[in-house]
Amino acid sequence: MATAVVTGASSGIGEATAYALAEAGFDLLLGARRQDRLAEVAEKARAAGVSVEARPLDVTSTASVQEFAAGHDAVEVVIANAGGALGLDPVEGFDEEQWRWMYDANVTGVARTVRAFLPALRASGDGRIAVVTSVAGHQTYPGGGGYTAVKHAAAAVVDTLRVELLGEPVRVLEVAPGMVETEFSKVRFSGDEERAAGVYQGVTPLTAGDVAEAITWAVTRPAHVVVARLDLMPRDQASARDLNRR
Repeated sequence: MATAVVTGASSGIGEATAYALAEAGFDLLLGARRQDRLAEVAEKARAAGVSVEARPLDVTSTASVQEFAAGHDAVEVVIANAGGALGLDPVEGFDEEQWRWMYDANVTGVARTVRAFLPALRASGDGRIAVVTSVAGHQTYPGGGGYTAVKHAAAAVVDTLRVELLGEPVRVLEVAPGMVETEFSKVRFSGDEERAAGVYQGVTPLTAGDVAEAITWAVTRPAHVVVARLDLMPRDQASARDLNRR
């Protein structure tokens, strides 16, 4: 049975993707920093009758990524989902530590994850790398300088990988969601639930399950099919900054 790796699997899109892939018949290797939450996700995913292993993972640490991948030589799918946004400051007032963390998690973290699993993906004969970016990786909006910059960089890493791996048995995919209601905004605003809720005011956003379904579809296409980039937005959203708030 094929094994799929999901990073950032303790909540949101990562959690939903774990369930969707389990239902599709994949064994799972799940990684995240929050071990208590991750254990709960793993237990729920096992209800689909597949093998699920949960390991601690911090994609900003090379040692953590290497330890996470150690011993897993039979992997077909890697979902590089870990990352996040911090703050909504204008470029003029940017927070250097927040920008540094976002780059490390969203860009270098993807590269670390891919590097760790690429030998196994090659050996599988039909490897798939799916990187969860954002519409912010292809557009900009006021206050989003740090996040849009790192997601643009992550998208560039995806495109570069696809060229570098051309001719090898590894497909490289990008899934770029728009507004999705998860813990994303709560984390961005340092736990300010009221401010986070305001992001979705008057809008019907995507759910994590919507994105997970799309990811699962993309990685289960026939071996000759590459979903190079899949943009997902709710009907109330036309771009990273154009929303219909009712």
